[in-house]
Amino acid sequence: QVQLVESGGEWVQAGGSLRLSCAASGLTFSSYTVGWFRQAPWKEREFVSVIRRIGSTYYTDSVKGRFTISRDNAKNTVYLQMNSLKPEDTAVYYCAVFTGDTLASTKSYGYWGQGTQVTVSS
Repeated sequence: QVQLVESGGEWVQAGGSLRLSCAASGLTFSSYTVGWFRQAPWKEREFVSVIRRIGSTYYTDSVKGRFTISRDNAKNTVYLQMNSLKPEDTAVYYCAVFTGDTLASTKSYGYWGQGTQVTVSS
């Protein structure tokens, strides 16, 4: 019933930009806190950013000043604008719906998309 679909992942040169989208069905995004996570090869899935229902946002230190999370409630979609991309940003990016009590913890998100691949080359 609930489905999250990420899109926008691409190959890009370092310094470039991408905008990722997360479209939801089966729930209304405006009623939920929604986060972005990423997982690089052979690495743990890590928190990237989150947007709360009232619009407040949080970012992991490594992306502050470069990434911006936003939402379009009319389209039931959450975005991640990624600027000044670095090779270390290479990962599969996932969106997820917050259902727990710790914003940066994967265990606090009950619904996940399948992910979209972002590859940043030097």
